Amino acid sequence: METAINKVPSQGTGGLGLFDRTRTVAGPGFNRWFVPPAALAIHLSIGMAYGLSVFWLPLNKAIGLTKPMACPNLGFFDSLTTTTCDWPISSLLLTFEIGIVFLGLSAAVFGGWLERAGPRKAGVVSALCWGGGFLIGAYAISIHQLWLLWLGLGVIGGIGLGLGYISPVSTLIKWFPDRRGMATGMAIMGFGGGAMIGSPLANLLINNFKTADGVGVWQSFVVLGLIYLVVMLIGAFGYRVPPDGWEPEGWTATTHKSALVTSGAVHLNDAHKTLSFWMIWGVLFLNVSAGIAVLSMASPMLQEIFAGKLIGAPDLIFSQLNADQLKSVAGIAAGFVGLLSLFNIGGRFFWASLSDRIGRKATYFAFFGLGIALYASAPTFAHMGSKALFVGAFCIILSMYGGGFATVPAYLADIFGTKFVGAIHGRLLTAWSAAGIVGAEVIGRVRDAQIAAGVPKAQVYDKTMYIVTTFLIVGFICNALVRPVHAKWLMNEAGARPGAVAAPAVKLSVAGNYGIGKGSLSGAALIPWVLIAIPIVWGVWKTLEGAVRIFS
Repeated sequence: METAINKVPSQGTGGLGLFDRTRTVAGPGFNRWFVPPAALAIHLSIGMAYGLSVFWLPLNKAIGLTKPMACPNLGFFDSLTTTTCDWPISSLLLTFEIGIVFLGLSAAVFGGWLERAGPRKAGVVSALCWGGGFLIGAYAISIHQLWLLWLGLGVIGGIGLGLGYISPVSTLIKWFPDRRGMATGMAIMGFGGGAMIGSPLANLLINNFKTADGVGVWQSFVVLGLIYLVVMLIGAFGYRVPPDGWEPEGWTATTHKSALVTSGAVHLNDAHKTLSFWMIWGVLFLNVSAGIAVLSMASPMLQEIFAGKLIGAPDLIFSQLNADQLKSVAGIAAGFVGLLSLFNIGGRFFWASLSDRIGRKATYFAFFGLGIALYASAPTFAHMGSKALFVGAFCIILSMYGGGFATVPAYLADIFGTKFVGAIHGRLLTAWSAAGIVGAEVIGRVRDAQIAAGVPKAQVYDKTMYIVTTFLIVGFICNALVRPVHAKWLMNEAGARPGAVAAPAVKLSVAGNYGIGKGSLSGAALIPWVLIAIPIVWGVWKTLEGAVRIFS
């Protein structure tokens, strides 16, 4: 074995040396605890995708100012370019939906490129797309062009979402092979927390820029775009990758005794040929479908089920509330949404970290088993009129929704190895795009059908909860069918796919520690953690401030 790290070759920089993967390989003395804050900087920024709804109501009256300037007979193509009519909420919602579609597409398409290019280059492109998407969106709003808003924040911003979402995954898993779940949980919890910070910040900006002649949204877009651009670039340049073959001191792959943890690696182009890939795809799809079914209708669900009970008038159903009471109930429901978001975030770290101890498969069994019990019990809690049990059940459910996102990269690394895990994860995220449609459609269509059938609003969600319960039963079965990959899919020692002959590999380093990754979360490594914690603490405080109203 060689006893020193080989000099990193300079070939292939192609004039982009600063962004080249070889320039991001860590040297002796680097502390691996510097990497998670870099990942969080990017995920907290792109997580604002969940908070874009804060802009829809003011944009809905950007022309009318006090009320929407509606044009009911306006055709679809005319609505894309009109400068005299306000955009309906449904058209604005499409911005988010386009973004999520392009998140999944870009993650799937560019995942392989990310593995070759490295996280720094991918992070920079993500920053330019997401921050630039806001700036293009600001210009679109200032000239009132809906097509440009969709292109800027939807398409270009969505590509930034996809690259930003998967860029830290393989990096963190390689830095923390001993704590894969915790590592990905640290980063991916940022995506859940982005709206917790961005939404109140956006409200402050809108109120600051709002005038008698404007709603203050395009100016807010400019500020947020610049903030996200700078923060994400800092995160991208904070990325480092470990040398090939690096392992934490005192740890080896044989430390893991689980039969599910592969000792090799499956090539990106072979992973989807295995049954386990599609079973994990189904696991993510069904877990996310169930969670989105709640998230998409959380506010109206709480209002319609508990109605007057939320404001000390237990005998009033939703249709009997007056305008002031409806406003109060809506405010309390907003606190419920905030509380769910907090558990969504916390669950990403808690469950992913727990999976390091009990295993990924056992963690997903817990998601589905506990989820089946809670979803099936939710209608009973509602009929009992117990706000505490109902809210508590859905807080736990949303923690598992977030935990499912954070645990799946580690699950993939266990099954397919770490070499292509970022790209494989990107392809798996198509399950998220599909679930985003299915989950929202199920609860929306079943609710509408129940209302049309004359079912009281307080009971229209019962059938939905039972349907979602069946989703989780199927998910439980999918998880049970996940198996270790057959040895025929593993790459050989030269790094070639089964049956292929590998070209001579250029080694960037050798196996061993050699002073890389040393150190704990202390000293200089603590500084970026403190900086990243400041906005998180502020966001948690604002969330709890609104959530406390549910029980007051």
